Amino acid sequence: MERLRIDKWLWAARFYKTRSLASDEIVKGRVQVNEQVAKPSREVKVGDTVVLRQGPVNRTITVLGISQQRGPAPVAQQLYAETADSIRERERGAEQRRLGSEPAQTIEHGRPTKRDRRSLEKARNTSFDP
Repeated sequence: MERLRIDKWLWAARFYKTRSLASDEIVKGRVQVNEQVAKPSREVKVGDTVVLRQGPVNRTITVLGISQQRGPAPVAQQLYAETADSIRERERGAEQRRLGSEPAQTIEHGRPTKRDRRSLEKARNTSFDP
């Protein structure tokens, strides 16, 4: 076997848990093969360069092997090699996320609780009294 569909390969290499998730990410334009936006039916071969985005992380992968079966993680890791630049960028991004949290993530979302509502009403009523 020399070629395999990109969605099957991403599933077999354990980048995505299901083939349909891999296909969805490809359709959204988050996967490129040899610097071209891919379709799920795009075939990859040994030596191709795959760029994929997983959340905030961009990974650049070189295809080293082809497998139609999803095997254990150590076997799946032999199907690809991540470039040194990609590893460096991923580690730098992880360090930045670890050091500084996103301000929007600290905001509590949703409706106020009964206790929050009472304290808001109390603050509202006391602020207008002279």
